[in-house]
Amino acid sequence: MTTLTVNINDKKTEKAVKAVLDALGLNYDIDKEAKVTKKPLNAAEEAMYARLKNSFEQIKLHQEGKIKLKSIEELLTELENEV
Repeated sequence: MTTLTVNINDKKTEKAVKAVLDALGLNYDIDKEAKVTKKPLNAAEEAMYARLKNSFEQIKLHQEGKIKLKSIEELLTELENEV
């Protein structure tokens, strides 16, 4: 016997999967209390996540008119001065 765990986030998909299992005549159990375990991020992944999160926050603030982002020319000038 093989045990397969599937995490489903929406009712429509859940119904479709259950229909397929029923059609195949397979037994299944539904555990609404199951906890999803996530692998912790390593240092490089944490750093990338932090940078992406910060970037998206700045984009959101810019779209709301709360901050002004640098133009590409300003960014290139800044990068040239750092070298």
